[in-house]
Amino acid sequence: MIDRLSAALNFDREALGLRNQRQQVLANNIANADTPNYKARDFDFSRALAQATARTAAQSSIALATTSSRHLSAKSGITSGADLLYRMPDQPSLDGNTVSMDQERTRFTDNAVRYQAALTLLNSRIRGLKSAMQPE
Repeated sequence: MIDRLSAALNFDREALGLRNQRQQVLANNIANADTPNYKARDFDFSRALAQATARTAAQSSIALATTSSRHLSAKSGITSGADLLYRMPDQPSLDGNTVSMDQERTRFTDNAVRYQAALTLLNSRIRGLKSAMQPE
């Protein structure tokens, strides 16, 4: 039962984790807006989410058997971060910094709104599951 609940909420867990990671990357860009030679970074959220969900599906479909009690147990949930890419600047500054504050603020706000929407949807989904499990 718990495995099915975990699998049902896996997509939401991965999406929220990646939204959190992207928020940190964007905040780092904003914090380094005045740093000479700093290159703005970001990642493709949809591609990272597709890779994360595929990786999690592959981990859940593989069962490892140990032949000795001294073998290490296989743990799922080992994930690597999304591939950070450098952003191409519209107009690079003279000091080599590629952060555009207008774009960074827009992306930061958009990501924050999407994170909040994902949390709201997840909360309503959990409430629905919780009410379905409660006896009448």
